[in-house]
Amino acid sequence: MSIEINLDMMLVKRRMQLTELSERIGISITNLSLLKTRKVKGIRFSTLEALCRELNCQPGDLLEYIPKNEQTS
Repeated sequence: MSIEINLDMMLVKRRMQLTELSERIGISITNLSLLKTRKVKGIRFSTLEALCRELNCQPGDLLEYIPKNEQTS
């Protein structure tokens, strides 16, 4: 996949646990964990908006485009 999800990095920067984020935005820990481990194919704008609101960040802080020729996996 050429879009990387940097949720784990933002959680570390904000010193927040996945459990706390889950409670704040009303999304299950399971779904956030799948997002964090990059095991999802898409994300709703409402979810992205909630993540940005609670992590005080921009969508570009969570999502990053990596050209296929630069991917390591």
